[in-house]
Amino acid sequence: MVDVNVRPDIDAAAAKLNSAFGSKREIQRLPEVLWEGETVEMLATGVYGKGNGLVAMTSQRLIFLKHGIMSQQVEDFPYNRISSVQWSGGMLMGTLIVFASNNKAEIKQVPKDQGKFLADALRARLAGSVPGAPAAAPAAPAPAGGDIASRLATLDQLRAAGAITDEEYRDRRTKILDSL
Repeated sequence: MVDVNVRPDIDAAAAKLNSAFGSKREIQRLPEVLWEGETVEMLATGVYGKGNGLVAMTSQRLIFLKHGIMSQQVEDFPYNRISSVQWSGGMLMGTLIVFASNNKAEIKQVPKDQGKFLADALRARLAGSVPGAPAAAPAAPAPAGGDIASRLATLDQLRAAGAITDEEYRDRRTKILDSL
């Protein structure tokens, strides 16, 4: 359990982490990289590129954030650009591989439980997307309403998987419906 006081969606996702070792700074900085209306659904820690960081599954994209003293790195993967997700786990850690826009991003040293759950949630989200749909520009945020049906379906899947409580489910569902 990680105790932070950033904002409700981030706090709820961070509370599900067993450890935020090497990523507390990133959790605090996460609101700076989120788009307006974007909410955090799930967090995991991992190594991408040159350092430890935070993987955030949001309502609109997958984000890797590293905010060190000497360097910062943000890489995002809008869901409509992700073609597939691969998970390979060892005894304690694993590797999450994201295939997006003909590129392959490997996020290593992800705790096994976090990585497997994140990969499954990403696959579920991708299964709800329409193949061949035109891609939005990655730098522009999606409209606050987004695809309501897929957001509600993802929310149902998160509740069914036990990733969120019934209270969190009701709160998030209300926010989604209020965005109409």
